[in-house]
Amino acid sequence: MKRAALFLIICLSAFMVSAQSKDDILGKWINPSGEGQIEIYKRGDKYFGKLVWLKEPNDETGKPKKDVKNPKENLRNQSVLGLEILKDFSYENNKWTGGEIYDPKSGKTYSCNMTLKDHNTLNIRGYIGVSLLGRTESWKRVK
Repeated sequence: MKRAALFLIICLSAFMVSAQSKDDILGKWINPSGEGQIEIYKRGDKYFGKLVWLKEPNDETGKPKKDVKNPKENLRNQSVLGLEILKDFSYENNKWTGGEIYDPKSGKTYSCNMTLKDHNTLNIRGYIGVSLLGRTESWKRVK
Protein backbone atom coordinates (compact mmCIF):
# COMPACT_ATOMS: atom_id res chain seq x y z
CA MET A 1 0.00 0.00 0.00
CA LYS A 2 2.83 2.40 0.85
CA ARG A 3 4.51 1.69 -2.48
CA ALA A 4 1.30 2.40 -4.37
CA ALA A 5 0.88 5.70 -2.52
CA LEU A 6 4.51 6.66 -3.18
CA PHE A 7 4.11 5.78 -6.87
CA LEU A 8 0.97 7.92 -7.07
CA ILE A 9 2.75 10.88 -5.43
CA ILE A 10 5.67 10.58 -7.86
CA CYS A 11 3.30 10.41 -10.86
CA LEU A 12 1.30 13.43 -9.68
CA SER A 13 4.50 15.40 -9.05
CA ALA A 14 5.76 14.64 -12.55
CA PHE A 15 2.43 15.75 -14.01
CA MET A 16 2.47 18.98 -12.04
CA VAL A 17 5.99 19.80 -13.24
CA SER A 18 5.05 19.21 -16.88
CA ALA A 19 1.65 20.93 -16.65
CA GLN A 20 1.71 24.41 -18.06
CA SER A 21 -0.42 27.45 -18.36
CA LYS A 22 -1.52 28.69 -21.77
CA ASP A 23 0.31 31.98 -21.16
CA ASP A 24 3.67 30.34 -20.36
CA ILE A 25 4.66 30.96 -23.98
CA LEU A 26 4.48 34.75 -23.60
CA GLY A 27 7.74 36.68 -23.74
CA LYS A 28 10.81 37.03 -25.93
CA TRP A 29 12.50 34.11 -27.68
CA ILE A 30 15.67 33.87 -29.75
CA ASN A 31 15.89 31.66 -32.81
CA PRO A 32 18.62 28.95 -33.05
CA SER A 33 20.92 31.01 -35.29
CA GLY A 34 20.79 33.96 -32.88
CA GLU A 35 19.79 36.27 -35.74
CA GLY A 36 16.43 37.36 -34.35
CA GLN A 37 14.30 37.71 -31.28
CA ILE A 38 10.58 37.13 -31.45
CA GLU A 39 8.16 38.47 -28.87
CA ILE A 40 5.11 36.26 -28.38
CA TYR A 41 2.03 38.07 -27.15
CA LYS A 42 -1.69 37.52 -26.81
CA ARG A 43 -4.50 39.28 -28.64
CA GLY A 44 -7.89 38.09 -27.40
CA ASP A 45 -7.63 34.30 -27.06
CA LYS A 46 -5.02 33.95 -29.83
CA TYR A 47 -1.23 34.07 -29.74
CA PHE A 48 1.01 36.01 -32.13
CA GLY A 49 4.71 36.80 -32.45
CA LYS A 50 6.70 39.59 -34.03
CA LEU A 51 10.38 40.21 -34.73
CA VAL A 52 11.54 42.72 -32.11
CA TRP A 53 15.32 42.48 -32.57
CA LEU A 54 17.63 41.54 -35.45
CA LYS A 55 21.35 40.91 -35.21
CA GLU A 56 21.71 42.66 -38.57
CA PRO A 57 18.71 44.99 -38.93
CA ASN A 58 20.11 46.84 -41.95
CA ASP A 59 20.76 45.75 -45.53
CA GLU A 60 24.04 46.23 -47.43
CA THR A 61 23.18 49.88 -48.11
CA GLY A 62 22.70 50.61 -44.39
CA LYS A 63 18.92 50.93 -44.61
CA PRO A 64 16.48 48.83 -42.53
CA LYS A 65 15.86 45.42 -44.08
CA LYS A 66 12.59 45.15 -46.01
CA ASP A 67 10.35 42.14 -46.57
CA VAL A 68 11.50 41.88 -50.20
CA LYS A 69 10.58 38.19 -50.60
CA ASN A 70 6.96 38.68 -49.58
CA PRO A 71 4.67 37.08 -52.21
CA LYS A 72 2.36 40.10 -51.90
CA GLU A 73 4.04 42.84 -53.87
CA ASN A 74 2.36 45.61 -51.87
CA LEU A 75 3.99 44.29 -48.65
CA ARG A 76 7.58 44.12 -49.91
CA ASN A 77 8.40 47.60 -48.65
CA GLN A 78 7.51 46.85 -45.01
CA SER A 79 10.32 46.57 -42.52
CA VAL A 80 11.36 43.10 -41.34
CA LEU A 81 11.88 44.49 -37.84
CA GLY A 82 8.47 44.55 -36.20
CA LEU A 83 7.06 42.02 -38.69
CA GLU A 84 4.42 39.68 -37.28
CA ILE A 85 5.73 36.21 -38.18
CA LEU A 86 3.54 34.06 -35.87
CA LYS A 87 -0.23 34.32 -36.30
CA ASP A 88 -3.48 32.94 -34.90
CA PHE A 89 -2.36 30.22 -32.46
CA SER A 90 -4.83 28.62 -30.06
CA TYR A 91 -3.88 26.73 -26.91
CA GLU A 92 -5.13 23.18 -26.47
CA ASN A 93 -3.74 20.11 -24.69
CA ASN A 94 -0.40 21.70 -23.74
CA LYS A 95 0.38 22.99 -27.22
CA TRP A 96 -0.32 25.99 -29.40
CA THR A 97 -1.84 24.96 -32.72
CA GLY A 98 -3.73 26.19 -35.75
CA GLY A 99 -1.35 29.03 -36.47
CA GLU A 100 1.10 30.01 -39.16
CA ILE A 101 4.73 31.02 -39.25
CA TYR A 102 6.11 33.33 -41.91
CA ASP A 103 9.75 33.12 -43.00
CA PRO A 104 10.88 36.53 -44.30
CA LYS A 105 14.08 35.00 -45.74
CA SER A 106 12.07 32.91 -48.21
CA GLY A 107 8.73 34.74 -48.26
CA LYS A 108 6.95 31.47 -47.43
CA THR A 109 4.25 30.83 -44.85
CA TYR A 110 3.89 27.46 -43.13
CA SER A 111 1.34 25.84 -40.87
CA CYS A 112 2.81 25.68 -37.39
CA ASN A 113 2.50 24.10 -33.95
CA MET A 114 4.41 25.12 -30.83
CA THR A 115 5.17 23.22 -27.64
CA LEU A 116 7.18 24.07 -24.56
CA LYS A 117 9.90 21.51 -23.93
CA ASP A 118 10.61 23.30 -20.65
CA HIS A 119 10.18 26.85 -19.35
CA ASN A 120 13.11 28.13 -21.45
CA THR A 121 12.81 26.00 -24.62
CA LEU A 122 10.08 26.41 -27.23
CA ASN A 123 9.81 23.85 -30.02
CA ILE A 124 8.45 25.34 -33.25
CA ARG A 125 7.25 22.92 -35.94
CA GLY A 126 6.60 24.41 -39.35
CA TYR A 127 5.04 22.23 -42.04
CA ILE A 128 3.08 22.04 -45.27
CA GLY A 129 0.01 19.80 -45.25
CA VAL A 130 0.63 17.37 -42.38
CA SER A 131 2.90 17.91 -39.40
CA LEU A 132 4.96 14.83 -40.30
CA LEU A 133 6.27 16.69 -43.35
CA GLY A 134 7.96 19.56 -41.61
CA ARG A 135 10.87 20.85 -39.60
CA THR A 136 11.25 21.58 -35.90
CA GLU A 137 13.57 24.12 -34.37
CA SER A 138 14.05 25.09 -30.74
CA TRP A 139 13.93 28.69 -29.60
CA LYS A 140 15.42 29.77 -26.28
CA ARG A 141 13.78 32.22 -23.91
CA VAL A 142 15.52 35.61 -23.69
CA LYS A 143 16.37 36.39 -20.09
